[in-house]
Amino acid sequence: MALLNFKKRDAAGVQPVNPQVESFLQGYSIEVMPRTATKVEDFRDLLPEDTRVYVAHIEGTPIEDMVATAKKLNDQGFPVMPHFPARIIQDHAMLADWIARYQGEADVKQALLLAGGVKDPHGDFESSMQLLETGLFDKAGFSSLHVAGHPEGNRDIDPDGSDKNVVEALKWKQKFSERTDAKMALATQFAFEADPIIEWADALSDAGIDIPIHIGIAGPAKLQTLIKFAIACGVGPSLKVLQKRAMDVTKLLLPYEPTDVITKLAAHKTANPDFNITNVHFFPLGGIKTNANWAINNGGASAKPVNS
Repeated sequence: MALLNFKKRDAAGVQPVNPQVESFLQGYSIEVMPRTATKVEDFRDLLPEDTRVYVAHIEGTPIEDMVATAKKLNDQGFPVMPHFPARIIQDHAMLADWIARYQGEADVKQALLLAGGVKDPHGDFESSMQLLETGLFDKAGFSSLHVAGHPEGNRDIDPDGSDKNVVEALKWKQKFSERTDAKMALATQFAFEADPIIEWADALSDAGIDIPIHIGIAGPAKLQTLIKFAIACGVGPSLKVLQKRAMDVTKLLLPYEPTDVITKLAAHKTANPDFNITNVHFFPLGGIKTNANWAINNGGASAKPVNS
């Protein structure tokens, strides 16, 4: 069984769409950053109608750039979900200001709340739970609040390599979801193997956590690119898989495509309709256009761009 799907490019023509994959990709989302979003003039040429677009907030990115990106996407008809990384938000006043800017200038009604990749908090917040507890998103009438999920654990939260603290945090978020009318979901870090993803999702369900999962999937990219991002994001088991593949020099220049992992997850979803993974969330590590074109070629009607 191949651990990763690496594919030689060919000119054999358009392949038939797998109906299970087409169904699984319905309502997929994708992540952009302000600097990558500037490379796309019109997202309607690439994305289906109503595609949720997350805007990643990397430390040092001015809020003005974040809001401008959100406005561009909203103006083109896409629901925008900006990141709110707790550890780079200094205090309640800054959080309230960001919410007001997003709402006032880009009509944002959704947010992904996460701790963020910064080790030491810049101010009052260090976790997404603290952001939720402020009540500011509820007061502003946000309709969807997503939080992070970690199929391979998170060393920042559980330095010992266990998932104890991660699961406890998810249980807290589960209770929060039960006492609020906001639509909640887990948007996860990317992973490459279907079986461990399925095992992790089933374990959450067994623990009484039924928040829908939007599974993070790395879009098509070179192996070197995937390794770089895996190191930066602390994706442990997946990094080991990538490094093992990198030992085969013939694979270094072949493009990775997520066909294998998505096909397996789609088949599992078809066989188990109540499976708690409900959506795919793409990390376009090899570029937004490359990722969107893969979806168009594999997703049938589910990935048909607005301008098509």
